Amino acid sequence: MTKSQTQPIIHKSTLSNGLVVITEPMQHVRSVSAGIWLEHGSRREPSKLNGISHFLDHMVFKGTARRTAEDIAREADRIGGMLDAFTSKELVCFNVRVLDEHLPAAFDIISDMVLAPAFPPEEITREKSVILEEIKMARDNPEDLVHETFSENFWRGHALGKPILGTRETIGALKRTSLSDWFSQWYAPNHIVITAAGNLTHDQLMKLVSDRFESRKPSKNGVVGPVPKAAPRITLKTKRDLEQVHICIGVPAFPIADKRRFAASILNNLFGGGMSSRLFQNIRERQGLAYSIFSEMNPYRDAGMLSVYGATTLKNAQQLVRSVMSEIRSMKDALVTDEELRRAKDHLKGAMLLSLESTGARMSHLARQHLYFDRFFTPDEMIANLEAVTREEVRQVANEFFQPGRIAAAVLGPVKSFKLTPSDLSC
Repeated sequence: MTKSQTQPIIHKSTLSNGLVVITEPMQHVRSVSAGIWLEHGSRREPSKLNGISHFLDHMVFKGTARRTAEDIAREADRIGGMLDAFTSKELVCFNVRVLDEHLPAAFDIISDMVLAPAFPPEEITREKSVILEEIKMARDNPEDLVHETFSENFWRGHALGKPILGTRETIGALKRTSLSDWFSQWYAPNHIVITAAGNLTHDQLMKLVSDRFESRKPSKNGVVGPVPKAAPRITLKTKRDLEQVHICIGVPAFPIADKRRFAASILNNLFGGGMSSRLFQNIRERQGLAYSIFSEMNPYRDAGMLSVYGATTLKNAQQLVRSVMSEIRSMKDALVTDEELRRAKDHLKGAMLLSLESTGARMSHLARQHLYFDRFFTPDEMIANLEAVTREEVRQVANEFFQPGRIAAAVLGPVKSFKLTPSDLSC
């Protein structure tokens, strides 16, 4: 057992307009990581606006009423700050990491970007070209493309299956009025959570937040879309210029807050989550079928997915699929060993505790726990939940995930002569 960790002291306040502020002081460090989180992502987008959330996270860097794009870059560099943003399926985040003494200046920059982007028309035109190149880059990466193809068919008809970047058509059709309307709806205080971790006090951040955000008016809540439904589709996509066949196999999994998530994490770790996993040891180390082979969990608020990715030559593609399915049947039919269970628990505990030594990881951890759980789990609680998972529970999760008729697949490459049927995915 890992010895008890010093329990974090977390502060949380809510402004009258609905904006939530959360801090975790870490007095032993000299840095602060702060993030402005929006409770939406690409899954909120209607089809005709697919990609607008990601487009907007680019546009806020292109100037405000007070700063040009060059001013933003220079001011961030002047204080040694690391300024970044990302868009996911369910969240958008703008974040900065600086020395503690520079927090006021850094927060002034990042809040100005989020509160008052100027959307210069010439920058919109220019950024369309940039994002279209980003889309091309993703499509030139076969691993990205097969995952995108898999997700689109797995969540067909739902925004969760749409690409975060959007498409050439939707990005090309974006108007400045669409950006402004989307900004007004979602960049409102009742959709914002601000978190910070590092050498700061809660009162210090509250003063900075109140000065800039308290006068902002909340917006009406956006429409929450339907719960996604997974479909066991098999998709083969020919791309003749590739030398490998890229394969993605997946099944529905638990939502992010499901109480069985710890058992699912252990299952994924043992199955394909590391170098000692069954997929890696069997398919790469023993058979030499693939350089890259792994499994991963993608949990969302109301749904989830466990997927396997591997790439190999056309002549070995069927054997790779058979080997993956063999490992799936093994996870269902027999209990994992005590040694495997212990190794997975130690691996996950180590990864979690090491990540929490970073102010950036803690800042992110605060936001995700609030948004998905509405409470904060201590490291000791999470370790205890991992330790409580039994071999029987891992097997139960495997049998719930890997059910006949629920397994989907996408295959990309020189696959004209390759066949994949539901019987090949039988477990």
